[in-house]
Amino acid sequence: MATLNVNRNVTDAFYRYKMPRIMAKVEGKGNGIRTVIINMVEVARSLGRPPTYTTKYFGCELGALTKVDLKNDRYIVNGAHEANRLQTLLDGFIKEYVLCRACDNPETVLRVSQKKGTITKTCKACGNLSHVDLTLKLTAFIFKNPPGFSLWEIFFFSCAVDLLQKIESNEDDDEDWSVDVSPEAVKRRMEDLSNGVKNLAVTDDIEKTEKERIDILYDYVKSKKESGKLTIAGADKDVLNEAERLDVRDKGPLILAELLFDSSILQQVKLHRLLFLRFCHENPKAQKYLLGGIEQVISINKDALLPKVSHILKAFYDMDILEEEVLLDWGKRISKKYVSREMSEAIHSKAEPFITWLRDAEESSSDEDSDDEDGLEVKNFRMKIYAFD
Repeated sequence: MATLNVNRNVTDAFYRYKMPRIMAKVEGKGNGIRTVIINMVEVARSLGRPPTYTTKYFGCELGALTKVDLKNDRYIVNGAHEANRLQTLLDGFIKEYVLCRACDNPETVLRVSQKKGTITKTCKACGNLSHVDLTLKLTAFIFKNPPGFSLWEIFFFSCAVDLLQKIESNEDDDEDWSVDVSPEAVKRRMEDLSNGVKNLAVTDDIEKTEKERIDILYDYVKSKKESGKLTIAGADKDVLNEAERLDVRDKGPLILAELLFDSSILQQVKLHRLLFLRFCHENPKAQKYLLGGIEQVISINKDALLPKVSHILKAFYDMDILEEEVLLDWGKRISKKYVSREMSEAIHSKAEPFITWLRDAEESSSDEDSDDEDGLEVKNFRMKIYAFD
């Protein structure tokens, strides 16, 4: 997934402060329509601000109600809003609440003084202190929900601790501090280069057959998994970049399902949610391949997973990995593309309660125009209990 400069007025490709592009999904119909910002946590983390601030800011600017479900990492703005529109609005938040007014650096910390009635930004780069305009709509929310330690404070504290430990461990040594030019150190620094720069490397992999390219991606993901590097920060982006380099992005989820899922798929999907989102968000073709991979996993672990098909599909739906339209389309067809016809029929039979609930929820949403959001959530909750008990 492409990243953007935090300060989008900066066009330098090597600008160090990056943020992920906003991913948004519109759900429901009529008065129940709402926009879920799928990666709000990741976006807010890159800005060093709580995701509740950015979500509430969108509500203030759009004149819409917002809802935060911290347990499931769901950040919701009422109404239908395109991701590009939200991205543009975010620039306003960054200008007012993140960037230093003196040097335009985003390494700032928000401070709330209830006694003085002020909100200040302190820049860790240049030391400038400025006051946030209290006439802005979000300030009331910030006063009621003051920030804790920022990511920048944690980072600098961590660096200070590391430095003190290094000094203490070397206080009796006479060795000079210098740049490590060993092959291992050079390799580590090369790995820190941005993905954009690494992808400039020219290879002949793209000239290989699709099967060969899929095998390359399979070996790449398998290697990361076996080395324990698949769950570290940035690994999801590396896997996506490799799939795009090999031009097999759509089929990537099929490979991931084979390597990452077994009888514990309900726990494993939570662990790898962001990785699957990078492949499947607004990509129906990738979602269809993922469904094929899920079928294969269920077939291999049929004793444990066949009774849980509805719960498995619901988990992928609730995490915004599989979309309603794709699931409903899948539910209409029995296919022997990934598993035997008999197994496909068994899987679809077990999935029927969930598919029926999904279909009924879609049809009834247009009749819920008079319901407020809380009422709709209660009704949907009851429907879920009815469908899967």
